[in-house]
Amino acid sequence: MLPWRTETAGRFEEHEIESEALRGNRLGDPDRRPLWVYLPPGYDDEPDRRFPAVYQIQGLTGQLDMWRNRSAFRLNFPELADGMFAAGEAPPCIVVWVDCWTSLGGSQFLDSPGTGRYHTYLCEEVVPWVDERFRTLAHRDHRGIAGKSSGGYGAMVTPLLRPDLWGGLATHAGDALFETCYLPEFRQSARALREDYEGSFDRFWEEFRSRPAFSKESDGHLLNDWCMAACYSTDGDGSVHLPYDVATGELVPEVWDRWLAWDPVRMAREPAHRETLGSMRGIWIDAGKRDEFHLDLGAEAFRREAEASGAPDVHYELFDATHMAIEYRYPLSLRYLAERLS
Repeated sequence: MLPWRTETAGRFEEHEIESEALRGNRLGDPDRRPLWVYLPPGYDDEPDRRFPAVYQIQGLTGQLDMWRNRSAFRLNFPELADGMFAAGEAPPCIVVWVDCWTSLGGSQFLDSPGTGRYHTYLCEEVVPWVDERFRTLAHRDHRGIAGKSSGGYGAMVTPLLRPDLWGGLATHAGDALFETCYLPEFRQSARALREDYEGSFDRFWEEFRSRPAFSKESDGHLLNDWCMAACYSTDGDGSVHLPYDVATGELVPEVWDRWLAWDPVRMAREPAHRETLGSMRGIWIDAGKRDEFHLDLGAEAFRREAEASGAPDVHYELFDATHMAIEYRYPLSLRYLAERLS
């Protein structure tokens, strides 16, 4: 294995999309976004054949080029996926890597006045763009979405919001059961704001952007709290509401309820969303048993809702790992979706 390059059996195409949905977003983030499309071995040799498509979305702070990051002695996910298809271990599949980064760290793949219209971008712009230019099987039963962490969150809620587009999903340690993954950190954030930023998120962001990011232990909690609030509880005029009192960590019930309305576990209990889950051709759920954010608990809760929906094929697995360095799991769910969406 060369440390700087591997030869691929399939073909990667790199494109840019100019997004009407993202134009003029409140954060001033780019409305031109990169997009990678992987065409599997055999795509160019069989011009009449059409293929299922699986869309890959990233976790918080992820941007597209990070997919190529590689740890020592480990292939990255694009390399692992190509090797799997080259070895014939999965049905050939088009894989689309989507960028929904924001300057707050992410978008949760939702439409929000605080971040931008990223759900619309993904569903109304990226999907039709891919279907028009590549030989996809352009039907929900042959289209899936997968991601980890915030990407796993997006993989859960995007099909619930647009059941006409998505027939399969894979969530790796996705944000779910908000009282177990988000709420415990609010008290840590309140202390950090008091000690370092005079109780002000404005002061936090001003300092955060003036020094190396994540050079303080509290950076991750504070960034996550504000970014999630921008996604889940922002008014139409752009006012971001936090779900807790920054001085005490005490919950603000009316704002916390807005967050809970976006919890995949609770969304899955709504009759229309339960029907959507029950109609999906494949649902993959996994997480590390030692996940630092306790997303293994959310995975179990979402599994229960998926199985209660009557979905015919739900794969659930807890494995021995933390939240980090689980890229070796992604080809497993990609193969699972490719088999069920073909």
